[in-house]
Amino acid sequence: MLNSNYSDSLVAVSFLVAILASYTALDMAGRISIAKGNASNWWWAGGSFAMGLGIWSMHFIGMLAFRLPIELAYDPWITLLSLIVAIASSAFALWIACRSTLTARRLLCGAFVMGAGIASMHYLGMEAMRMQPGIIYNRAWLALSIAIAMVASGAALWITFRLQRVSSHLRLLRFGAAIVMGCAIVGMHYSGMAAAQFPVGSVCGAARFGMDTAWLSLLVILVTVAVLAIALIISILDNRFESRTGALNVSLTEANMSLRRLALHDALTGLPNRALLEDRIEQSIEAAKRNQTKFSLLFMDLDGFKAVNDAYGHAIGDLLLIEVAQRVKNRIRAEDTVARLGGDEFVVLMQTGEPSDLATLAADIVEMIAQPFTAKGYELRLSTSLGIAIYPENGLDSHVLLVNADAAMYHSKDTGRNGYSFFDPSMNVNAEDHLQLVHDLRLAVERNELVLHYQAKFDDPDGAVIGAEALVRWQHPIHGMVPPDRFIPAAEKTGLIIAIDTWVLNEACRQLKLWHVAGRTNWTIAVNLSALQFRHSALIGTVRRTLERYQLPAEALILEVTESTAMRDVEASMAILDQLDAMGVKISIDDFGTGYSSLLYLKRLPASELKIDRGFIGDLVHNSEDAAIVSAIVGLGKALKMNIVAEGVETLSQQNLLTELGCDSLQGYLLGRPVTATEFFDAAKI
Repeated sequence: MLNSNYSDSLVAVSFLVAILASYTALDMAGRISIAKGNASNWWWAGGSFAMGLGIWSMHFIGMLAFRLPIELAYDPWITLLSLIVAIASSAFALWIACRSTLTARRLLCGAFVMGAGIASMHYLGMEAMRMQPGIIYNRAWLALSIAIAMVASGAALWITFRLQRVSSHLRLLRFGAAIVMGCAIVGMHYSGMAAAQFPVGSVCGAARFGMDTAWLSLLVILVTVAVLAIALIISILDNRFESRTGALNVSLTEANMSLRRLALHDALTGLPNRALLEDRIEQSIEAAKRNQTKFSLLFMDLDGFKAVNDAYGHAIGDLLLIEVAQRVKNRIRAEDTVARLGGDEFVVLMQTGEPSDLATLAADIVEMIAQPFTAKGYELRLSTSLGIAIYPENGLDSHVLLVNADAAMYHSKDTGRNGYSFFDPSMNVNAEDHLQLVHDLRLAVERNELVLHYQAKFDDPDGAVIGAEALVRWQHPIHGMVPPDRFIPAAEKTGLIIAIDTWVLNEACRQLKLWHVAGRTNWTIAVNLSALQFRHSALIGTVRRTLERYQLPAEALILEVTESTAMRDVEASMAILDQLDAMGVKISIDDFGTGYSSLLYLKRLPASELKIDRGFIGDLVHNSEDAAIVSAIVGLGKALKMNIVAEGVETLSQQNLLTELGCDSLQGYLLGRPVTATEFFDAAKI
């Protein structure tokens, strides 16, 4: 037999190519398993080619490393056929390994087919030398090489399948598996080469027309490494792209969830908002219809919240709402819902219709809210009024149920507050009247239904008229004159107060201009600003344009701001008042004594007038405490160089005492009731 040997460098290269081919095959299998649709087919085709080429190259480089004392070459067509067999075997292997399951039967079948394919590739490559006489194979080594091919194929299939389900340390495990698979492939090849024996005098038939091995080994190495490297690079880039896409999808999903939560939950308390509440009510209606059950709505409104909000500011008010929400949420069951509709209105959706259970819950909530709250060191107290509506007795849809629960809540307020009421059909009249009132109020300005009455302000002590306070009234086409205490709270709650305040300012200035033209140039006009109008961004511009429109001196206009409104956010209030003062407009602090002023801030406010609240005037003569308070306010105002106005003067004794205490101006029914502009002017001429 001819003596044979190997090129050590090419043997080493064949081993490295085997590892690289194995790693590429494992990586491609990972891409196939996560790809979708046609992308999976493309990865399978590309992976089959790269894997087949890699395995074939390892075998072919190993054959090129083989040396005999005769010239060797290889038949190109048989060599090409061996490459096709390698690619076909790889395609089958990837198809098997990327299935969702790998049963023992499928593993054995796959190992047999793939091992037979690899063995066929190897021995076809040997036949490409066209040895004459033919190669003699040692049967033991031949059987061993085929067995190694099948065992190696089975191991490769199992490793490839298992690695697809590993998430941590994947690259390290894949590299280790590639070394194991590479050793198995090399072992199969060189055991097959050991089986081949070449008789003395053998001639390579392909040497006359086959491919020259001198340059072929370098070409095969370069092409194979290039193909495998390109395949790996594409796989890595695709993986990074997919990771970024996945991260982007996660971010988009989280953003959508956040937007959905914002759309369905109250931003302050985190409770469901009206939209989510109505959806849950509809779900409860469907469930109640199916199961013939009942559920209930408890509509709750906080008593006294506006006063706390005005006195302590929105920051304290927000903390109060958050604590109220938490208390109610802690009291209800997991299957129930508490939602915030806005402002200080909350609704509890209870999955029960038993009056006794509802009464117990309502009483507990009333008691809970009555317990003191602590916010930034302040101890605050509230109460709540609740209205209860039950499905289906009190309504068959969400809108009717909410309206009826709201009506029951207002009934609870009207009957003393700090309690609860079950809905009764008689309450609907009041609820419908309230809704109609709000609807009509929206049209009142454009229909010219609002009118101004004027209450005189008198100089004290000589009693001369020095101006008037403009007071809005609503001349309803059906109900006649609607008192302010009926429509002003609704206007403030709905935001309509801004349009009403703007109209009042314009109409009051228009009337004052007429009085100035008539010779009463010393008269001033006082206009009340609501909290909403005072904070409105257009206030300064509206005042300036109104004064310019009627060519009035700015000092003829007095804007009255309640003490609570001015002190809600002192820095913001001073910024607004400074701009009004710079224009020349006079500022009056209304309802003084009822709020929580800080003298440190009060002295900084650019106000020219303090208006003592009527609450201190009613029992002034008989109550020494009220007299002391009024005296203190007068003294404070004088020290701050402010004009002092007392309103609500109804008796002569009150007038005399206020004059004695040092008030500058007086208002009240004793001196003059609010009247129309014509009546006011005629009375002033007397």
